Amino acid sequence: AYIKQQIREGNMYEMNLCVEHELMHPDIPDPLTLFQELNTVSPTPFAAFVKSNNRNVLCASPERFLRRSNDVLYSQPIKGTSERLEDVVANNQSKLHLANSIKERAEHVMIVDLVRNDLSRVCTPGSVQVEELFGIYEFRQVNQMISTISGKQEAGTTFTDILRATFPMGSMTGAPKRIVMEFIDEIETTSRGWYSGSIGYIEPNGNFDLNVVIRSLLIDTETNKSSYTVGGAITFDSDPEAEFHECKLKAKAINKILGF
Repeated sequence: AYIKQQIREGNMYEMNLCVEHELMHPDIPDPLTLFQELNTVSPTPFAAFVKSNNRNVLCASPERFLRRSNDVLYSQPIKGTSERLEDVVANNQSKLHLANSIKERAEHVMIVDLVRNDLSRVCTPGSVQVEELFGIYEFRQVNQMISTISGKQEAGTTFTDILRATFPMGSMTGAPKRIVMEFIDEIETTSRGWYSGSIGYIEPNGNFDLNVVIRSLLIDTETNKSSYTVGGAITFDSDPEAEFHECKLKAKAINKILGF
């Protein structure tokens, strides 16, 4: 209600609200083994496993944040989710409903416009373009709406310049980005930490590929605690029950490997 009130008053258009779920394990499983199980249950193109001392990130992300290939930058934001069903006919209906949803398309295009604006700050004028809009892609647990935005990197811009212009990714914040981030700090009860950050690699020639840390389980082997965070975009037309169901879908693979 508070977020919708802020939207009604014109303070924001869309906010990605996230909630952390913390778990205690008396005998925590081996994180790498658990990641391999997660990657089997939910194979994704931007999966990653990171171990930093006693902290482990088990990431089954389907989303690319940013890629550089020679002098071209690509971003592929995800905004829009429907349930992936085993029955082909039923799943085609699920995908069709997602593709034609006025609400989902409105949420999605706001983020596409935000990404276009971010990229325009580090790309040559007129080079930023939407290569694909409202694409529907199947994953093991969900169907997702994904667009591809590209732009030619402006000469002289560095990796740091690019990150400053584009991070954090719009799909995990909302619009307008800076104002929404202030509301996120105010409303969300825990720090996101690794969640909604990015894991990737940088090549010696300057090319890089970075993901969005979502659909991820964070494990601390020293405290025997783990947590995962899920969320969704809130707009004026959002329905709380539908948003809750979407969060359950996003957490389905993690809950499965944890036996929930």
